Amino acid sequence: MAGGGFSKLPGGSVVVALTLPSPLGEQGYVRVLVHAANRARALTRLRNLGLRAVYLRGQTAPPTPDEITAVLHHPDGLIWRTAPDDAAELWHPMRALFREVRAA
Repeated sequence: MAGGGFSKLPGGSVVVALTLPSPLGEQGYVRVLVHAANRARALTRLRNLGLRAVYLRGQTAPPTPDEITAVLHHPDGLIWRTAPDDAAELWHPMRALFREVRAA
């Protein structure tokens, strides 16, 4: 089961973090971060991108302060990188993940 969680920000918006099986066809996981007005909208943003079976159950892996900063500074508010986290890997925009899936 994928781990995930959320953090409510002072302005009322939330950052949702999910660890999902990699859609790249390889073994492993990706960590996805979404900034949205509320949890339901964050999950809807992912479902609209084609990740239909995405659910947030519990607070097993909420976003870290570094992850929150990364997603807040991204213009789309939707980023990913492979999990477990590698400090040397940068965050990627979500469209890059789907570009890699189509190329594979």
